[in-house]
Amino acid sequence: MTTEIQTEIQTEVERRRNFAIISHPDAGKTTLTEKLLLYGGAIHEAGAVKVRKAQRHATSDWMAMEQQRGISITSTVLQFEYNNCQINLLDTPGHQDFSEDTYRTLAAADNAVMLEDAAKGLEPQTRKLFEVCKMRGLPIFTFINKMDRPGQEPLELLDEIEKELGLKTYPINWPIGTGDRFKGVFDRRKQKIHLFERSAHGSREALDTVFDLDDPRLQEFLDPDLYAQLKEELELLEHVGSEFDLDLVHAGKMTPVFFGSAMTNFGVQLFLDSFLDYALKPGSHLSTLGDMEPEYPEFTGFVFKLQANMDAKHRDRVAFVRVCTGKFEKDMTVNHARTGKVVRLSRPQKLFAQERQSIETAYPGDVIGLNNPGVFAIGDTIYMGKKLEYEGIPCFTPELFAYLKNPNPSKFKQFHKGVLELREEGAVQIMFSVDQSKRDPILAAVGQLQFEVVQFRLQNEYGAETLLEPLPYTVARWVTGGWEVLNKVGRIFNAAVVKDSWDRPVLLFKNEWNCRQAEADHPELKLTSIAPVVSIQPFESGEEE
Repeated sequence: MTTEIQTEIQTEVERRRNFAIISHPDAGKTTLTEKLLLYGGAIHEAGAVKVRKAQRHATSDWMAMEQQRGISITSTVLQFEYNNCQINLLDTPGHQDFSEDTYRTLAAADNAVMLEDAAKGLEPQTRKLFEVCKMRGLPIFTFINKMDRPGQEPLELLDEIEKELGLKTYPINWPIGTGDRFKGVFDRRKQKIHLFERSAHGSREALDTVFDLDDPRLQEFLDPDLYAQLKEELELLEHVGSEFDLDLVHAGKMTPVFFGSAMTNFGVQLFLDSFLDYALKPGSHLSTLGDMEPEYPEFTGFVFKLQANMDAKHRDRVAFVRVCTGKFEKDMTVNHARTGKVVRLSRPQKLFAQERQSIETAYPGDVIGLNNPGVFAIGDTIYMGKKLEYEGIPCFTPELFAYLKNPNPSKFKQFHKGVLELREEGAVQIMFSVDQSKRDPILAAVGQLQFEVVQFRLQNEYGAETLLEPLPYTVARWVTGGWEVLNKVGRIFNAAVVKDSWDRPVLLFKNEWNCRQAEADHPELKLTSIAPVVSIQPFESGEEE
């Protein structure tokens, strides 16, 4: 029997949409994010990322270092209402050194928006992140950006996606001209032409004039050759293009494609309107009790990101939680699956980049910020009712290693606190030497920029100056079976033994060759490049807390 609470949850789930934006650096991701917020009424003037004098910073880039460099380093969550829908937009870093943060954020997303630069087409980082989306079966919506600049032919861009990613494409709109002749788009859904007028730096919504395809007034606005080209290309699409299939979209096998320019706002609102119609609503998540549907009446969720010092005045730590089932209510008491502790969630917040406001309730698909007094780790499940745990979130394999040294003994307390909190939020992996005489933590990163961010933040947020001493390793492998297996094997040549934050053995090698040699010399040694997910064993069915 459907209860009142389940009906309420169902109604709220129906109006929720949740997505992450993936792209290569410089494809215009933060600009598109800003423009979606502009159309959603969440901000009144969009601030482009390019740093100009007296220009406000992009809402989604809140960290001091991001504002100085004009890049996105951390994922942020932006929530806003549009057309009676509650949208949770998970903005992710484009820079490859932070792909781990993006990977974790995709674990909380129901849909992905793949952003491409019209001139560059598919780029390496986009391909990498596409693989993660594919692995998770996420529906992918493609926005081809920067149509107002010289770029590749639209048909070539579609062809590249089909051939290289194995995705069918269906253009929802079609560009009228490109570069400085980009005049607007044809909306194939409603069979209407939208011609746009530029606004100053695209900081306001673009003025949009709508025509039917055969409206005689078009001749006043469009050059005859552009109009002829549009009709020819639309005819070609009808004959050789795929049929639109929403089931294929939801299965991650067909991508609806949108052309536009985030900088000038051309095509952004059309994208948002179509996205709300086609995107997947919050769905089920796999747990130790099986697939959990959003309408399950008990509240459950998982932590996919931790962030320290979002509010410099309060030195706070925030856990980002994806609500999976039930209804979240302020001050509720939940169980913490990993530790077995009971936690009261007293200061829940709705997140809007750095700004937060207190919330009373949240529903599946929402992302909430919880004050984290050192209780939560990435991948943790919180739940009410029957004991359950969601799948953990694996770590990427680090390729760069360095001792992090504190040159100022009087700052030990600040140094120690900063390292602990940055480790918790997953800004970088932290390992330790098994040699008791070496107490300095070892930073293990995917990219050099992660090191710079850690040092910058330790100095900026904790007042702790640091020195890096690089280590000559490029390969990390976790030992399946842990210390017991490693102790039986004995000494391994050309490898350093360290332990990770969970006290598990990790072998560091200078190169792949040394790693393969160790595996050949010790067949009983099973090594893995992905850290074991921190998780307790599946529960016996029916076991309760």
